[in-house]
Amino acid sequence: MLVNNKKKVLLGLSGGVDSGVAAYLLKQEGYDVTGCFMRNWDSLANQDIMGNPTIMDSICPQEVDYQDAVKVAETVGIPILRIDFVKEYWDNVFTAFIDEYTKGRTPNPDILCNKYIKFKSFYDYAKEMGFDYLATGHYAKIIDLNDEKLMAKALDDNKDQTYFLSQVDKNVLDEVLFPLGEYTKEQIREIALDINLSIATKKDSTGICFIGERDFKEFLKNYIPAKTGQIIDVSSKQVLGDHEGVLYYTIGQRKGLRIGGNRGPWFVVGKDVVKNELYVSNVDENGWLYSDSALISDLNWFKEVAEGEKVYAKFRYRQADNIVYIHKKGDDVLVKFDQPIAAITPGQEAVFYNEAGIVLGGGVIEDSFVNGQAISSRLKEALGE
Repeated sequence: MLVNNKKKVLLGLSGGVDSGVAAYLLKQEGYDVTGCFMRNWDSLANQDIMGNPTIMDSICPQEVDYQDAVKVAETVGIPILRIDFVKEYWDNVFTAFIDEYTKGRTPNPDILCNKYIKFKSFYDYAKEMGFDYLATGHYAKIIDLNDEKLMAKALDDNKDQTYFLSQVDKNVLDEVLFPLGEYTKEQIREIALDINLSIATKKDSTGICFIGERDFKEFLKNYIPAKTGQIIDVSSKQVLGDHEGVLYYTIGQRKGLRIGGNRGPWFVVGKDVVKNELYVSNVDENGWLYSDSALISDLNWFKEVAEGEKVYAKFRYRQADNIVYIHKKGDDVLVKFDQPIAAITPGQEAVFYNEAGIVLGGGVIEDSFVNGQAISSRLKEALGE
């Protein structure tokens, strides 16, 4: 159905297939569309926290993406703008990312980017420029429920990105469009080919721009100095080897531990930042990885949830929905699981949905528990501390 009043839309045009087709679909619907390429990372970030230069330019080829975005705009027939949010990204996303890692936690910078850059700085820019709506190529839906705008899962469950949008301010949803919400990725590729977009077969971007295709551990070494320490079997207390820096590892990790012997495979079950010790276990003792509840903070609610309510939760992207029950603890919530869940990781996001796939809210994982005992305390007890 065509939009007769030609509402003005500012679309985040990244140079990728999804945002390119989003531009086409919005124009077909009758919107007055302008594309905008956001530049969030450049030479300001080409130094470590001590001010020493690092090699970043070849890792995040934003100029190539910008040229692709220009070609898309020409093909679709829309104007394109370009704006820098380098400082905002550094202050609100990258610095928080490094701070969390320094504390031994595992943050999700994509969630921070959506919260502070795409749906805050970019949204504010769109309103200042007189646009009626902000649009992006995210796979998500905006639905109207009882005259209230809410966010829901996309049609394509494999591409759904609501997990990364869980910290977006609910108040912006009235003026946000997600044109890809009712399409599958295969359909988007077909449309791109049909309208002869130059990027129709371009590979989807993966990972974080400031890391790109680099080895994640090698990237972190530029900002968090490597400090070797012991890898300890949490059950036998035996030292199995040395790690490269306890901050570089995450709960549940199996690859890159370089532990010999035939008792494995081994996986990370905990770490002590102060002692610089990494704790591991093997698959025969996988109870160390499971918990039955978790404490969630920094909550962002889209829809009110009742005490004890049964909801569905993801504790990491692409994880299957888990049945959990919400119990309020002041500004935080304790979520109790219907079944034990593996690798609940502090610093990551817990996102809650109802049965219909509507996003209820999300928050940051603080700790996980077994029978009321924090996993961190359980580890210390096992180690005789």
